[in-house]
Amino acid sequence: MPLTVKFSEQFYRKLGHEAVDELVNWFNAVDATYRGDLRELNEHNFARFDAKLEQRVTQLDAKLEQGLAEVRADLAGLAAKLEQRLAEVRADLRDELHAQGKMLMRWMVGLWITAVAALYFLPAARP
Repeated sequence: MPLTVKFSEQFYRKLGHEAVDELVNWFNAVDATYRGDLRELNEHNFARFDAKLEQRVTQLDAKLEQGLAEVRADLAGLAAKLEQRLAEVRADLRDELHAQGKMLMRWMVGLWITAVAALYFLPAARP
């Protein structure tokens, strides 16, 4: 978008239309040059920014992968400990259930012996 410069009529009269038009053309050329330079500078700065951003994203990605590898290793260790603890709990539960079964069997045998003895001896005690 070229620069539009308007001068007063008095300015045109003092310098002349040809000189003022030349001055306006010069201002437009300078403006176009500066705009081009600014565009190039912006593109160059954006390219530098983009390169730095890509580098930082790559570094962050590497750190994230390293962190995830450490978390996976920690989880594998925890899973192994959990499996070991579950095996211990299963063994303890199996032993406890076995002991409870023995105790219940003793009580059941004792109650059956008492019931049979009571049925056997109670009718004899009657007159």
